[in-house]
Amino acid sequence: MRPWYAFVVFFLVVSAIIGGVHYYLYARIVKAAAYGPGFERAGAIVFAVLAVATPLTMISARFLPGRAGTIVAMAGFSWMGLATLLFFLSIGSEVFRLGAFGLTAANVLPDDPARRTFMGRALAFGISGFGGMLGVYGVSSALGDVKVERVKIQLKRFPAAMGGFRIVQLSDVHIGPTIGGEWLRGVVDKVNALEPDLVAITGDLVDGRVADLAGDVAPLADLKAKHGVFFVTGNHEYYSGADEWIAHLRSLGIRVLRNERVSIGDGEHSFDLAGVDDWRAKGFGGDHGPDLDRALEGRDTSREVVLLAHQPKQAKYAAQAGVGLQLSGHTHGGQIFPWNYFVKFDQPFIAGLDRLGDLTIYTSRGTGYWGPPMRVGAPPEITLLELHAGG
Repeated sequence: MRPWYAFVVFFLVVSAIIGGVHYYLYARIVKAAAYGPGFERAGAIVFAVLAVATPLTMISARFLPGRAGTIVAMAGFSWMGLATLLFFLSIGSEVFRLGAFGLTAANVLPDDPARRTFMGRALAFGISGFGGMLGVYGVSSALGDVKVERVKIQLKRFPAAMGGFRIVQLSDVHIGPTIGGEWLRGVVDKVNALEPDLVAITGDLVDGRVADLAGDVAPLADLKAKHGVFFVTGNHEYYSGADEWIAHLRSLGIRVLRNERVSIGDGEHSFDLAGVDDWRAKGFGGDHGPDLDRALEGRDTSREVVLLAHQPKQAKYAAQAGVGLQLSGHTHGGQIFPWNYFVKFDQPFIAGLDRLGDLTIYTSRGTGYWGPPMRVGAPPEITLLELHAGG
């Protein structure tokens, strides 16, 4: 278990970053508009309040009961998403500012205060307006209908007699303050309509305790698949009480794979399904932590292996171990552009199909969302994977 002071340090670092971002937004949206001291004071107060409210939202949303928690979370996280968009648009506006500065320094343009004021206001209005439109689009994408992503995959050792085997993958559902049981019921109905042979839930199912969310995850008990419903932990399960959630999901008829494997199919017409704990689980103590060697111990190497692993970075070890297919999530596909480029610093794969040697990996963009109820450039998905022999 991580010591308490590690969380304090993390909170302070995050708060400092949030404060810096809000000051930058104030400078580019309020101060640069140059509407006078009164406007700037009002803007400073607004951005200061928002800067303080953002980290408080991240904490309080998990503990406030019922509707109060939902309202606080929806408001606070919506601002977090909008601030993200405004920040990146403001960064992009620096190109125009640097260009104007360069032309002035080269005496191509005169050093005209009126022109500087006009540019500052134009950029401030442009950032605010375009950011607002992107925010509305992002909310509609995150909260709207979840589309089915259909993917066909060929695997060398997959039994030909099982060709067309249908796995539905759900990932990063994040049931919690802003995503509830009614929304999940719609997802379950859509999954069942696909008539899957197997359902795989690749972690980050919840953001909250069993005591608070048991009713919201209840629809999962109605998932129907010929060979069952399987789950592996994500990092957010460990923020929410992993042992309690593992026990609760098992009570709903969901098989939790913890560094183990099972056979799917009959006799020679079968393959191995394996699952490992989340990549960061070891830091939470107990017997948690990924152990692929244990999951694959004693296996018949002529059989195909499909691995469920929340984080794509598990792929390096899966490829070395001879796994044929890894199903992962965690990245959300970046969720809000251009975060997908930054996720690349932590994860080798961001979204969709990739290859690593003989390993095929599919990384889901996620079915729900975390934090901001927004998705820009990374729509949510329910993934229907159809497996065939070949490749």
